[in-house]
Amino acid sequence: MDLKTRLNFSKKNLEISLLISGRRFLAALCYLGGLSILAGKTIGAVFTNFVRRKLVIEQLNKVGVNSILIVFLVTIFTGIVLALQSAYALKKFEAAIYIPGMVALSVTRELGPVLTALIIAGRVGASMTAEIGTMKVTEQIDALESLATDPVNYLVVPRFVALLIAVPILTIYGDFIGVLGGYLVGVTKLNISPHLYMNLTIDSLVYKDVLTGLIKSVFFAAAIVIISCYEGMRTVGGAEGVGRSTTMSVVMSFVLILMLDCFFTALFYFVFP
Repeated sequence: MDLKTRLNFSKKNLEISLLISGRRFLAALCYLGGLSILAGKTIGAVFTNFVRRKLVIEQLNKVGVNSILIVFLVTIFTGIVLALQSAYALKKFEAAIYIPGMVALSVTRELGPVLTALIIAGRVGASMTAEIGTMKVTEQIDALESLATDPVNYLVVPRFVALLIAVPILTIYGDFIGVLGGYLVGVTKLNISPHLYMNLTIDSLVYKDVLTGLIKSVFFAAAIVIISCYEGMRTVGGAEGVGRSTTMSVVMSFVLILMLDCFFTALFYFVFP
């Protein structure tokens, strides 16, 4: 292969790579645009249209009540493991007294909101996408439109309102259970008196620690709903398409939750400390 042929081959590969990159970039922009449009319609419908309370209550039961046990299991074991790992490191320096504050801050600032959101995204978000995706491929959403019923107002808004209520409540619940897990380790394994452990925990926390976690949980909830419902409403391809959309909604929700967590952590503790 002579030099001219090699250059033409390299040029063709470069053009193909640029074309693929450009298509992916445009697809990403279209995806973000679709999410933004759905978010705008949903927020607008919350303030301008009548919210169906019965549907909101049904979603609250699915999101909140049915998620209590799994949030309990995940957060209590997280608090236990966090306390054990902290004890292993800090006991070498005779600093076990700092474990209550470390556990409380870690759970309320980061682990409680993030783990709760990931649980909801994996459990509830996937269910939302599968349900709406099935309605899409079976043309039930088209039927709603033919009956002059807005699919966003009927399907997305109740889920949006329910998650905005349930996720912060579950986050507070998860924070408490996570701290309880650390308390069990501190009292039973580290020989810290219950009264001292609670005092150290309360002294280490300020309102900002709990408030920032709740603010994060609100945005996490909105992200889960918008991504899950958007993936469901753009489902094509029958049962295989439903599975593909469900997988994509969970992955994208996880990624966006971690991105939002990074953004708000930097915002609350470095830009506006």
